[in-house]
Amino acid sequence: MIAALAVAASLLSGPTELPTQVMVAGAPVPVLVDAAGAPVVPAPALLLALHATVRMTEAWAEVTIARQPFRFLVGAPLCVFSTRLVPLAARTSMVRDTLYLPFQFVAEVLPYYLGDRYRYDARAARLDEIPAQVSARLAATVPGPEAGRLPNGLLPGHVVAIDPGHGGVDPGNPGIFFPRGVHEKNVTLQVGLLLRDELRRRGIGVKMTRTTDTLIALGDRGGYCISACDLFVSLHVNSLKRRPGYTDVRGYETYFLAEAKTEDAARVAQMENDAVRFETRPDAAGPIGGLDFILKDLQLNEHLRESARVAELVQKGLGTVHTGDNRGVKQAGFMVLTTARRPAILIEMGYSTNPQDGRLLTASASQRAMASAIADAIVAYLREYERKTSAARDSGLAP
Repeated sequence: MIAALAVAASLLSGPTELPTQVMVAGAPVPVLVDAAGAPVVPAPALLLALHATVRMTEAWAEVTIARQPFRFLVGAPLCVFSTRLVPLAARTSMVRDTLYLPFQFVAEVLPYYLGDRYRYDARAARLDEIPAQVSARLAATVPGPEAGRLPNGLLPGHVVAIDPGHGGVDPGNPGIFFPRGVHEKNVTLQVGLLLRDELRRRGIGVKMTRTTDTLIALGDRGGYCISACDLFVSLHVNSLKRRPGYTDVRGYETYFLAEAKTEDAARVAQMENDAVRFETRPDAAGPIGGLDFILKDLQLNEHLRESARVAELVQKGLGTVHTGDNRGVKQAGFMVLTTARRPAILIEMGYSTNPQDGRLLTASASQRAMASAIADAIVAYLREYERKTSAARDSGLAP
């Protein structure tokens, strides 16, 4: 992510004069200015020069160059290469039937990520294809993925449990700024399914607590992450009761299991724990508190540090795509997290009581962007965890 941000920053800090066209592998491609005043290039001309292809799927444009896919979120200033979320200086757009890509993709992104194949000459405004023999020599000096690992550096076999909050007779909060008929349960399921697809694309196995509009008991959800599971992720939408200024509050926050330290964290936990009232089982779990919570907390204590770390990474990742406030990593006594026997987090993705968050949470493009950002954060956490466990084994500290 740091490298991706550096790529974006380098173009923004570069020369203000832009060429009217760029030579791409010997073919002229016009450089235009979009409605926001940002430099873009028409994708048809660029892809023809690069012998590349494009495939449109809902809000995404997948451009394949030299067998490498770059996925552009139409209407947003970002793309995804492998598992990397790459912020851009301009938005990808569709004008009539023509796809336009940020000029930065030609001048910065392609030569950065496919540096063994392309070089950009800023003075001549030219993207050159490196001859095969030169490319081969360059490739020989760059180490590839370690044997037995996925392209993102992970060992295969990781599994993550995704829990779209609420469902069935439990609608979650009504979402006063959601479209008519849309509730929290619908948003969490949509983002959950997108997150499932993003994780699978990154080579990570997924268990879903639900894939349809059905009710799963709070005490049963964590059980999807007891064995053969690395992480439990519960997705939710925040809201506030009516009070002066309540519609102004927006943003995202990520929780792990521990005693709430603030009144607001306790409020959020109580709001989510109240979903137990929709359950009909006489033995449904009651509120967490006192000795019962302490015992559960001790049982899960070994995973709390890992939970806090992945929460930090998720907050950081969402900050690249969410337009609301970063409300930080918090802790509270969520019933849904108590039965997971692995690191577990709960993400409040925004406020349904805020108009901006309401639009963000229900727009397909931003749902996909959030799912991709969360998936990237999970990959980053699993890489860290692999390094730590490997170091512990090497030192003889691991069992």
